[in-house]
Amino acid sequence: MNHGAGGRASAQLVDEVFARAFDNPLLRPGNDGAVMAPPPDLLEGGRLVMACDGHVVSPLFFAGGDLGCLAVHGTVNDVAMMGARPLWLSASFILEEGFPLADLKRLVDSMAAAAREAGVAIVTGDTKVVEQGKGDGCFVATTGVGVVPRGVDVGGANARPGDVLLLSGSIGEHGVAVLSTRESLAFDAPVASDTAALHGLVAAMLAAAPPGTVRVMRDPTRGGLGTTLNEIARQSGVGIVLDEASIPVQPAVEAACELLGLDVLYLANEGKLVAVVAPEAADAVLAAMRAHPLGGQAVKIGTVQADEHRFVQMHTRFGGKRIVDWLSGEPLPRIC
Repeated sequence: MNHGAGGRASAQLVDEVFARAFDNPLLRPGNDGAVMAPPPDLLEGGRLVMACDGHVVSPLFFAGGDLGCLAVHGTVNDVAMMGARPLWLSASFILEEGFPLADLKRLVDSMAAAAREAGVAIVTGDTKVVEQGKGDGCFVATTGVGVVPRGVDVGGANARPGDVLLLSGSIGEHGVAVLSTRESLAFDAPVASDTAALHGLVAAMLAAAPPGTVRVMRDPTRGGLGTTLNEIARQSGVGIVLDEASIPVQPAVEAACELLGLDVLYLANEGKLVAVVAPEAADAVLAAMRAHPLGGQAVKIGTVQADEHRFVQMHTRFGGKRIVDWLSGEPLPRIC
């Protein structure tokens, strides 16, 4: 508890764990906040984007990732889905009394490595300690700030009838990876989380398309692809029609879903995006996605149609059609 009391132990924790890992010129002064100079493109008509995210995954370490890198990737991606270039992050740690310092250092080092790889700086933060039994180990809350270049307008209300839906790759890996680690499930082909920062892929997509033709971008995290598409349909006042056969799913993920009775459309992803693109730009954007390391499996999965009911429907592999509704309940809790 001394580490959260604000005294010498707190200062030692900040210096030896956080400041060491996250060191950069904006963080180094050690003030209560960071002072950042706006980037040149912001002064040339760009706009700021800010997104916040809470990370409560259990277990903290899983195949392909951990809470640390997830905290960076999740917030960077939220900023990127607005068409923005992520610049800065804040990080607030809620630690439970008794949480091992070795595990904390491992998470912080992972977070620092993910930030360096993404090209963003963690410029300010906070640490609190709560009594044993009130914190479940470690929670991380992050805020991201980025800049949308002039001429870019991406948002959930922009989808129009006739637009095309593009998906950057296979779905469900993160949800299955977390569940298999938590429940000690072993599969013949191990499934690793897809967690990744997507802003490079987003930049490539925007560069390949005329202004205004990339309408919507979302990363289908909590609630999966099915819930994300319902959100877009509601925001834009349209319907969406999917082709089940075109949605890529790894065989091991599909087998896990069959074994456990899960619907892959509602499993979390942490390194995929779905985009709504004007039909005249769809081929160029799809080619740009496939040329990027994080979009090699990109495919067209459906179209937008006029529908006052805002339904998401899917043509099944068996020739029928079904409604893809909002996620009901929580079949896989604590995944992001």
